[in-house]
Amino acid sequence: MAAHLSLADLRSRWNEVLDDLESHDRIAWIAYFDARLADFDGAKLSLDFSDARKFSGGHEYSPTREKLENSLKTSIKTILNLELKIEEI
Repeated sequence: MAAHLSLADLRSRWNEVLDDLESHDRIAWIAYFDARLADFDGAKLSLDFSDARKFSGGHEYSPTREKLENSLKTSIKTILNLELKIEEI
């Protein structure tokens, strides 16, 4: 799949990415499953965790997500054939 995908295209296939992520890294899946896809410019995907933070009970998972980002990128590459930069907003 080419990098000309839109944000709507990514959203429509995001569950496939998450299913792949869960199959090889359950901890990364837990860290990313509640992300909202906020923006996509063809090279960078911005993920919004503001809703998740409302209910986190004082836990901040950003440092964990940074460590697990490569697992998410691998699943994106596997499912969408894209190499993306990930940004958390």
